Amino acid sequence: MSNDLTTPKSSLGDRIRQLTQKLRQESEIQAHATARVLGAAAAIAQNQDALIDEVVDMVEDDLETQAAIADAQSYTVEALKQQFEDFATAKAHFNLKARSWAALVNKLNQQAAAPSGSTPATPAQAKSTQQDVVQKLEAIDAKVDGLRADMNQVVQLLTLLVEKELN
Repeated sequence: MSNDLTTPKSSLGDRIRQLTQKLRQESEIQAHATARVLGAAAAIAQNQDALIDEVVDMVEDDLETQAAIADAQSYTVEALKQQFEDFATAKAHFNLKARSWAALVNKLNQQAAAPSGSTPATPAQAKSTQQDVVQKLEAIDAKVDGLRADMNQVVQLLTLLVEKELN
């Protein structure tokens, strides 16, 4: 039996069967394409969720680090008196001017509670912090590029589906 629907030997029943078979095949192809598109969309959604989780984790880590630094640098008069032999030594160590142990403690605690935009204790710490942030941002950027590639695949699949539907 020929696939050509206009063959004179084909009966009407044969033509209907061939058309039905062709429609089933096209439906199957469209179902597979739709499944691929939906799978790609689900993968993109998971990647996006993972990326958001990573950014949230990074921000939470930074906030926890800042809180730990603030807690670790909470000074008391008693602690400073135990750490330093006299008041002059303590002032010299911190390079601060103060008239009493209490005033020195207040200045130290104010510095520790300074806004997060303040500079780290040493240049090495500042460089290390910057490198950590840069590495995290580069990793996030790589994941965003991956998401872009996934989105391009989905757009291509959708374009193919639309073109098939129009033809």
